[in-house]
Amino acid sequence: MEEERRERGHPPLRDPAPEEGWQEGAAQAPPELAPPYIPPYTRGQEGGRGEAGLSGIPVAPPGFKSGFAALIGRPNVGKSTLMNALVGQKIAITSPVAQTTRNRLRGILSLPQAQIIWVDTPGIHKPHHRLGEILVHNAQAAIGSVDVVLFVVDGSVPAGRGDAFIAERIPSATPCILVCNKADLLPKESAARQAHQESYQALRPGAPVVWVSALDPGSLAPLIQATVDLLPPGPYYYPPDLVTDQPERFIMAELIREQVLLHTREEVPHSVAVTIDQVEETPNVTRVLATLYVERDSQKGILIGKGGERLKQIGQAARLQIQKLIAGKVYLELFVKVRPHWRRSEHLLRDFGYRVET
Repeated sequence: MEEERRERGHPPLRDPAPEEGWQEGAAQAPPELAPPYIPPYTRGQEGGRGEAGLSGIPVAPPGFKSGFAALIGRPNVGKSTLMNALVGQKIAITSPVAQTTRNRLRGILSLPQAQIIWVDTPGIHKPHHRLGEILVHNAQAAIGSVDVVLFVVDGSVPAGRGDAFIAERIPSATPCILVCNKADLLPKESAARQAHQESYQALRPGAPVVWVSALDPGSLAPLIQATVDLLPPGPYYYPPDLVTDQPERFIMAELIREQVLLHTREEVPHSVAVTIDQVEETPNVTRVLATLYVERDSQKGILIGKGGERLKQIGQAARLQIQKLIAGKVYLELFVKVRPHWRRSEHLLRDFGYRVET
């Protein structure tokens, strides 16, 4: 890390002073789930940080169920927020920007009677570049490779053409739950709520309907039980203490990209890719070096801001989120580079981790 920093003309790394924004103490525990909440993200017993060590997988008891449940739906219906609530910890980034989710992300919920692997997917939309094509392909591929589909819709509005487009792509033989999110926006007995539900039921006749609010973990127990009911008998796929199989570096990069989405507007959010270049652990601090890639010099200027102020804000906010992830102190340094038309380049898309999944 030090050699790369010297090549870029930066001073040596050091432990940040307390006035630079340290947060002392362990991260706050995530909200409780009912049924049982499982401990937060772990780094695995073997293989070092970021590798989901698969030692310690117990033998499933008689009658145990397990399987994969994909969250499918239009952009911005709340799939990632729902995923975080289902596992009881933030592993998927969220923002008001459409197409925030770019990768198929797995969240693991281990219960006494079942293990559910939730699969968060990019929102299915009409793509405008190669990156968009990959995202839509991967989302559609997930539909055919899971045991249960959670068709997530915005229950506060009636079904639209985008919902119908997705419903047509769910195989009739695949068990499906219609998940009406944002239940908090409509009274339970309202005529509007009933009408919206009927419009979605027409897209998937016979599918069980569950109303939830991704912002209220206490509302999720019926959805969890409905999913367990549809799972086949099976083993533990992961150790019960894991909540995701993604490496820690991936989640670090996503937490940084989330802050870009929250702090920038205009054309910047969709044009940013993040890579984690170096992670250096010491007894007192984890030092992280990351690069943000954009497509144009103008976007670089927007991202950095006047006097570097916006990039500093992004870095400070992302650092606090990463500290919650690893429950330790973090020193984060960000760089910005221009890679013209990276969203259309197969080579750069692969370098940034965007690949066609099967």
